[in-house]
Amino acid sequence: MLMDRIALVLTIIGGINWGSVGLFRFDIVAWLFGGQTATVSRVVYTLVGLSALWCVSLLFRSDAVTDEGI
Repeated sequence: MLMDRIALVLTIIGGINWGSVGLFRFDIVAWLFGGQTATVSRVVYTLVGLSALWCVSLLFRSDAVTDEGI
């Protein structure tokens, strides 16, 4: 599903950002978009947070992966 992939990509971006904060004290999102309080940065942080919440739903789905096209 497209929404799942978008959420996973944004969650990975957030994880990489938090890893750089933890290891190097460097916030990539803030650096790219003009600080933590910049509007674009806040939008990115919000999207990453919403994506993480969406990814929680992936844990509880019972959708079986099928090989329909093969």
